[in-house]
Parts: sequence; C-alpha cells; structure tokens
Amino acid sequence: MVRVIMRGCNGRMGRVVSALLAEDREAQLVAGVDLVDNGQNPYPVYQSIKDCNVEADCLIDFSAAAAWDDMLDYCVEKNLPCVLCTTGLSEAQLEKIEKASERIAVLRSANMSLGINLLLKLLKGAAAALAPAGFDMEIVERHHNQKLDAPSGTALALADSLNEELGNRYTYVYDRSIRREKRPEKEIGISAVRGGSIVGEHEIIFAGMDEVITFSHTAYSRAVFGKGAVQAAKYLAGKPAGKYNMGDVIDAAM
Repeated sequence: MVRVIMRGCNGRMGRVVSALLAEDREAQLVAGVDLVDNGQNPYPVYQSIKDCNVEADCLIDFSAAAAWDDMLDYCVEKNLPCVLCTTGLSEAQLEKIEKASERIAVLRSANMSLGINLLLKLLKGAAAALAPAGFDMEIVERHHNQKLDAPSGTALALADSLNEELGNRYTYVYDRSIRREKRPEKEIGISAVRGGSIVGEHEIIFAGMDEVITFSHTAYSRAVFGKGAVQAAKYLAGKPAGKYNMGDVIDAAM
C-alpha cells in the first residue's frame, strides 16, 4: 500500500484526489496539508508541511505556487518522492526542483492527465511523418472563462512535443492579426478560446493538401488530473532520485 501525503488537500483538486484515494486499493491518503482544516477529513491535516510527522511513501502537491517553497525542503529532508502538480512556478522554483531531483525522485508535468500524456507521445510520430510531407500544424485550446493564462501550459507542451521531434526548427505564432503575409512553412499556430465552464479541450490539426488529420483531447471534469496524480504517486514511490514525468508513468503501464 502506497502511503500518500496530500498538500493542498482541501482545495478543489485536493478534494478530488482525496476522494479518488479513498476508493483506491493500492494507495491511501495518510495526511494532508492545508491552511484551512474543515474538520471533515478522515486523516490528520497540518497547516504547515513542517509540522507533519506522518510516515509516507510519496507526496502529491496541488497547492498554490506562492506557498510552495518549504515543501521541497521537507521532501529532501524526509527522502520523500514528490509529484508536483502546481503550475506557475518561478525560475527560482524550477531551479530548486533541479537540485532536489539530485537527492529525491521528483515528477512534474504540465498536465497530469494520462490521456494528454499519451497524446504527447503519439504526436511525435505524427509530426515525424507529416511535417516533412508538407503538413501545417495548428493547435487550438479551449478553457473556461476564469482561466488566467493563455495559451495553456498544455498547449505549449503539445507544441514543444511537435517541435522537439522536428529538431526545434519551428516558431510559435499566437496572433496573425498584426501581419499580412502567407503562412510560413516552419511555424506552429496556437490559438486560445475562453468561455463558459469548459474544463479543457485541446485540438492538434495537421493540414495538408486535400486532407486534414486531427488529434483531440477533451477533459469533462478535473477528475482526469487527479487520476493521473494518483497513478504518478503509485509509480514514483520507491524510485531512485531523478526527474520523472508522466511519460514515464505511461511507459510503465504499456
């Protein structure tokens, strides 16, 4: 049984992960960390990660980036693998992850969905076959009207997957309204849509002469990100120090 500490346990995603772990036969939530204790959690909740003295095999972090820095120090001190689901980290925090990964197992991903991470792998093969044949590549992402950043981190990760496969020779274009010219060959267009309560939709378009191939992923609830985080925690427990990503979780399952 994999014992998990959940940081941000009473936040939106923390509650999702808590519910998933309550039904999981291979992992259990043994402690939570959150500034607010609602008194309803069936496990101890600590306001500060420093106060947590519960033995665990992995930590899942879905907390705010602003309240993040002490967490890696705790994991290194306890030799505790961690799954980092927090977005919007600063350059200094990213550097701290690099240093921590020399001592503990750290898994970080722009998107915790198993489906998105499988798609990242599939796109590499598609790009290798289609881009040299003259197919243009476009990404359209759609999210709810409360999302602050655009394009999404996932859209950028998808673009990076394409670009890396093609030797990083492509540039990203987010707005064509300020120029009047034909579409250059070596570019990837990324468009963002914001509206309503869309959880997350990503569409990758390969447009060639007389044919179009489209890959798409739709998240109908935030549970898909929680499921990925739980799978990641079960995978990471017991792993040696190093940097891991959701691609490693996908590979282990195949």
